[in-house]
Amino acid sequence: MEDYTALLKKVREKLPESSTLRERFEVPKVLGHIQGNRTIVSNFPQIAQALGRDQHHMLKFILKELATPGDLKKTGLLFGAKIPASRINDKIRLYADRFVLCPECGKPDTKLEKEGPVTMLKCAACGAKHPVKE
Repeated sequence: MEDYTALLKKVREKLPESSTLRERFEVPKVLGHIQGNRTIVSNFPQIAQALGRDQHHMLKFILKELATPGDLKKTGLLFGAKIPASRINDKIRLYADRFVLCPECGKPDTKLEKEGPVTMLKCAACGAKHPVKE
């Protein structure tokens, strides 16, 4: 007769991979459209809120990474160029990796805190502190 751990291992091997691998935190995808030679991201405030970061900090990073002009409007984020959603999503993911996710434990339970001239990423889950490059 098999013991409990052996049976459990057998069952886990038969489960599809998608049911065993599930991140607690997922970076939201952009919703928007291209209008003329501009790109409008309508859910930018919701993305910033989901990441727990200031919209203006996130905007500054994304505009610099995409090397394009842009502005926050009531309708959302307005880029002064045609930019595919995949590129914007890549930059938001990069922002999350640098300014949201803890390098130690990988959790999103972090805050940005100024310590003198240096901005630190402080994790509430594991207590780690790391400097971030602005």
